[in-house]
Amino acid sequence: MVRFKGAHLPQDISLMSREMLAHVHEIPEEWAAEPTAEAQARPSKSQRKRDAQALQALGAQLVALSPGHLAQLHLPDALREAVVAAQGMRSHGARTRQMQYIGKLMRQLDPASLRTVCEALEPGRASTPRPQP
Repeated sequence: MVRFKGAHLPQDISLMSREMLAHVHEIPEEWAAEPTAEAQARPSKSQRKRDAQALQALGAQLVALSPGHLAQLHLPDALREAVVAAQGMRSHGARTRQMQYIGKLMRQLDPASLRTVCEALEPGRASTPRPQP
């Protein structure tokens, strides 16, 4: 008998046990198949998480804006209400949940309005256009 982490195992494995273990090394055909074009086209789970965190950080920049500057942005009503609600929250837990909700709303925005929000929050960009001399 060979001692293995407190258990006693026989040194010789019977033929029946070998036959039972033989299938362990076989790989099912569906696992061995090449990934489909759909699976290759979509981003990885890690990339989706990075994108979601980036949008949540963009939402945090919205929360940091003054009410006057926030009023100048063309945001959907649900997002504007969520940002205003987050600005009034002082509880850490409630604010964290609200920021996650803002991130969810940001993920639902269409690319054009998301691009507009990004451009408005760009550092060094004036909120109103300057007149050309």
